[in-house]
Amino acid sequence: MKLPLSFYQRNDVVAISRELLGKYLFTCINGELTGGYIIETEAYNGIIDKASHSFGNRLTPRTKTMYLQGGIAYVYLCYGIHEMFNIVTSVEGQPHAILIRAIQPTEGIDIMLARRNMSILKPNITSGPGSVAQALGISRNINAISLQSDILWIEDSGLVIPGENIAAVPRVGVSYAGEDALLPYRFYIKGNIYVSKPNK
Repeated sequence: MKLPLSFYQRNDVVAISRELLGKYLFTCINGELTGGYIIETEAYNGIIDKASHSFGNRLTPRTKTMYLQGGIAYVYLCYGIHEMFNIVTSVEGQPHAILIRAIQPTEGIDIMLARRNMSILKPNITSGPGSVAQALGISRNINAISLQSDILWIEDSGLVIPGENIAAVPRVGVSYAGEDALLPYRFYIKGNIYVSKPNK
């Protein structure tokens, strides 16, 4: 069953980010189904978060998607190379987002291998946000698409990750954010081989 819009439209982006661990992320791009369990996320707490694209109420052609109602995709290009898939949360006008950093692939692995130009399955197939988007066929072409769509969605399969198996640590690559770079807004499942680095 797809997660309802009410799951995404809560105010606590940090709690939602943690709760997404173990949820099943699917895409159906050009009729090809791919998916896996979310095992690593990062929360971005809107206009008060110096690491967020929307810090200080910054509104640009890129960030305008973040200000829409929660339950949609925010896809942007990083370093002119990598597509990054985020989930917009909270209510319209409050630009919260969660970056999906890694998944454990389970569905359509052959398709993911082809998209990643890989011949055999290795952890780096879906380790890191650029790898996740590429493996799942996610691009800016579906920016702002609803997570209730049949192209991109998230399901709850009943998998529960015990709290002691979840790490809460600072985010990756946000040193520019000063003290906010130290916030424990990155969550991952301890010991999972698909977690991006650093994972200590």
